[in-house]
Amino acid sequence: MLFAPLTSSLTDENQKGGEKVDNKAPLCATSKTMKIETLEQLLERDCALVTDGIRLHAAIRPEHPALIIEGKVITYGQFNALLNQVAHSLQNQQVKAGDVLAICAANSLQYMAIFFGAIRHGAVVAPMSPAASTKALQAMLLDAAPALLFTDASAHAMLDGVIAATGLKTVSLDSPGPGWDNWLSDDTSEYIRATPNPSDPINIIYSSGTTGTPKGIIHPISMRWIHSSQRMPQLSPATVFMISTPLYSNTTLVGVYAALTRGATLVIMTKFDVKTYLELAQKHRATHTMLVPVQFQRFMNYDGFDDYDLSSFEQKFCTSSHFSKALKQAVLNRWPGELIESYGMTEGGGVCVLEAHKYPHKLHTVGKPGPGSDVTLLDDQGIPVAPGETGEIAGYSNARMTGYKNQPALTEEIMWISPEGKRYLRTGDIGRFDEDGFLLLMARKKDMIISGGFNIYPSDIESELGQHDQVLEAAVVGMQSDDWGEVPVAFVVLKAGAELQATDLMAWVNARVGKMQRIKSLHLLDSLPRSSIGKVLKKDLQQLSSKL
Repeated sequence: MLFAPLTSSLTDENQKGGEKVDNKAPLCATSKTMKIETLEQLLERDCALVTDGIRLHAAIRPEHPALIIEGKVITYGQFNALLNQVAHSLQNQQVKAGDVLAICAANSLQYMAIFFGAIRHGAVVAPMSPAASTKALQAMLLDAAPALLFTDASAHAMLDGVIAATGLKTVSLDSPGPGWDNWLSDDTSEYIRATPNPSDPINIIYSSGTTGTPKGIIHPISMRWIHSSQRMPQLSPATVFMISTPLYSNTTLVGVYAALTRGATLVIMTKFDVKTYLELAQKHRATHTMLVPVQFQRFMNYDGFDDYDLSSFEQKFCTSSHFSKALKQAVLNRWPGELIESYGMTEGGGVCVLEAHKYPHKLHTVGKPGPGSDVTLLDDQGIPVAPGETGEIAGYSNARMTGYKNQPALTEEIMWISPEGKRYLRTGDIGRFDEDGFLLLMARKKDMIISGGFNIYPSDIESELGQHDQVLEAAVVGMQSDDWGEVPVAFVVLKAGAELQATDLMAWVNARVGKMQRIKSLHLLDSLPRSSIGKVLKKDLQQLSSKL
């Protein structure tokens, strides 16, 4: 069975150490001494846990849907009981608070149960991508050193060698018998963890590894509480939030934390597909969603998109990679509801927000620093640049990582300390503020092309290529040159049915850009290489350019 039958009220026994729990006491407390009785009181706390919100909603509205996944509706009462079962199972396995649990699996109810049941218990969750290479997964697991690894058929074959080499204890989430069914406790009684410290780790998110070995980004409870209580304050129990990106992605988790804390319903896709998404959104009258730009592009390219009733949408959120002006405009024109873009890092720090529906003349930007965020631009010596000049983007907020796991030198390297002593995180991106305080992204610092001593920003050329009516998307990288040091090379995906020669497109764009920006060669591709959450892999394009 997936979860034990639910009783009509909470039991009187907390199995953790045999402590008594008063059913009339606050139902969302992280310890028996916290007096929290309403969602408003919970949200006013300086620090709490998303699982407190789940417990609260289970008490107030136990029959309200928390999750809809693979055709199943899981109520807040059922989900809360399931988290208790997971927490009791971890206790029975002698997993201690602070121990790491790794999950490498596709989206599922079991995945959600492990993730948030572990948080209730006090363990630290390290979600990992089943799409990562075996080498990257081995590096992540060795770094995380988990007490348990939860996996499924989507990842198990890739992990067989790693499991054998490391001797990791594993639990299969999609296997009967010795797997999930036998592991999960039947005990649904309330599990109250010890009062957490805001600086305690809650999860470790591993970077995509597109620029080298994945780094373990440690998020403290305090950072996730800001995501839960302050990000997306418009969410409520009336919200129906579509989740179509993987649960190992921070992009996904920011929305999940906020939605569950506020009692919303999450419609979770196990795998993204345009038609299935649209059918689910229409069926469940979705109000909110978090998507990455490549997903928006696929919607806009889908022939039947306009046939679906999406009038229930109130807001659409987007983050994680370049979101072109043309694509934003298309979404505003064709998809009801507000469009909000966020720019920031998994590591945290400052966030910029663009309310695209309010500022249609600023779609080429990523907006202004959001509430509680400060963003500055630095030159190569780490000195803030003058207004209007370009520089490396560094951001500050209270929502930031503790550091990279086992890598103190890299943690120190990403920090910039202001004259006032505030710790900013350097993004590695180059940007410029316009006269109205909106931030324009120019390039990744490592992707900036230096040709004949001049700085060339790939985004400028990519934007120009995007103006051609037969171009779907474009990416520009630097290629080594004996004469110039580097020269720009373009990779382009044409729209369906387009008939355009690479030489003609190259002549067209070179007539429109500056002399130093002219591209050396242009290559047409069926698609651009991307990470699992849609980021263009420019490192792969650079390798490809060296072979062409």
